Amino acid sequence: MSAVPTTYPQPAIDKMIAAIQFNAQGLVAAIAQQHGTGEVLMMAWMDRDAVTETMRTGRVCYWSRSRQALWRKGETSGHVQKLVDLRVDCDGDTLLVEVEQTGVACHTGRHNCFFRAIRGEELKVIAPVEVDMATNAKE
Repeated sequence: MSAVPTTYPQPAIDKMIAAIQFNAQGLVAAIAQQHGTGEVLMMAWMDRDAVTETMRTGRVCYWSRSRQALWRKGETSGHVQKLVDLRVDCDGDTLLVEVEQTGVACHTGRHNCFFRAIRGEELKVIAPVEVDMATNAKE
């Protein structure tokens, strides 16, 4: 893991914001991917402020629809995402947030949020809980 997250100057942030097609709620889908392995960790939403803060500080910040507030990943749990690279897709409506994940990405205590899949004809849990989130502050 690198010690220093990627940060961007304001002109670069302005260009990224201009390239994003935010939805009617002012949000854009953001897929977090583990740097180096390509593992998809989670999907969340970002608004303009979350994108700006993420690019300015190098610490990934999302928009929490349930709390209606900025959600700084790992703020209470310590399971932080450091920004490695931020990419926008061809339509401008989805971001790929390449990160260095500290701890687990999922609020269930699993490494990523994609831990259920069809096996045979059943929906099965295919990844173990790594952190007991009941004893860890929740995000």
